[in-house]
Amino acid sequence: MPEVNKILVAICFSDYCPGTFAYATRLATQLQAELVVANIINIKDVQAIGRIESMGYAISAEEYVKGVKEERREELGKMVADSGFPKEKLKSIFKVGHPFEELLKITKEEKVDMVVMGAKGRSNVEHLLVGSVAEKMFRHSPVTVASYRRR
Repeated sequence: MPEVNKILVAICFSDYCPGTFAYATRLATQLQAELVVANIINIKDVQAIGRIESMGYAISAEEYVKGVKEERREELGKMVADSGFPKEKLKSIFKVGHPFEELLKITKEEKVDMVVMGAKGRSNVEHLLVGSVAEKMFRHSPVTVASYRRR
């Protein structure tokens, strides 16, 4: 079995996120691994804000992204504090793009050995067993993908 020295945890700040993050921190602690936390702001959301902005509304796609990143960094800070995971073994990455593509890039760029993610993301459509981003990661990731499932 290959060593697991670096784990990527993909979080979307949905209702499932705290459990996924807690699972990843426990796993990283047990394996004495580093943890890379990645959050991708969906480009489709940013483009929708841009279309609204182009209609003359007082909203900015740039300000939207800035606000979302600030909000999510604060929320992540609380989760890290609650977990007790050592900050020096954690790296956080916030990007804008297509979630699957960006997670795949981060997996390769950061040279992670394992990905931990929730089975579902922002949408909780009952007929879907696995979210589309998770499903694509399971099929295309060059490393092991562990799926966290809330009990």
